[in-house]
Amino acid sequence: MQLGLPFGERSATAPTSDGQVAPFYFVRHRRARRYLLRVDHDGRVRVTIPRGGSRREADAFAQRHVDWVARQQARLLPGRFSADERHVLSTRARLELPSRAHELAVEHGLQVRRISIRNQRTRWGSCGRDGHICLNWRLLVMPEWVRDYVIVHELMHLKRLDHSPAYWRLVSVAFPAYREARQWLRAHGPGLR
Repeated sequence: MQLGLPFGERSATAPTSDGQVAPFYFVRHRRARRYLLRVDHDGRVRVTIPRGGSRREADAFAQRHVDWVARQQARLLPGRFSADERHVLSTRARLELPSRAHELAVEHGLQVRRISIRNQRTRWGSCGRDGHICLNWRLLVMPEWVRDYVIVHELMHLKRLDHSPAYWRLVSVAFPAYREARQWLRAHGPGLR
C-alpha cells in the first residue's frame, strides 16, 4: 500500500494501529519525483526520498501521514478477536458500559433514557434524537480515559445534537483531554475494528 504526494537508508519508528511501534525506513531514489510512503507486508513503513529531497522533509512528510499509516497497518492485521473473544467482550460490555454511562451522566447532570451496546463497524457510539445512546462493545478494550471520552461525547449530544463549535465547547468543559482522546482513537482505533 502506497501513498505519494509531491514532495543512505536509515531507520526510525512510527506508531502502529495497535499502539506498538513499527520501524519505518528511508530510501533515496534518484528517479522519484515526490516523497512516497509504502507500508510493507510486515508493517514496516518505507519512505522514499526523491532527488533533491532531504531526510528532514521526508520525516516531516511521514509524520503528517501517521493516520494513513495506521489505517494501512490495521488492514494487515488478521481478525483482531476470535468469535469466542467477541462474545465474552460484548457480554462484559453490556454489563459494564451502561453503568459507566449512567455514572458519567449523573456527574454531568444528565439523564439517559436508553443505552444499547452494538457491534458497530464504523462508529464508537451514537446518540439519537430520542436520547437513545448506542455504544460499541469494542470500547471495552480501550484505555478507560478514552472510553470515558467516547461516552461523554455521546452524553453531550443530549444537550446539542450536532458538532458545532458550541457542542465542542460543551465537550471541552466536560472532558478537557478530549483532543488527546481523539488523537488516540485516530491512531489506534482502526486496529480495534
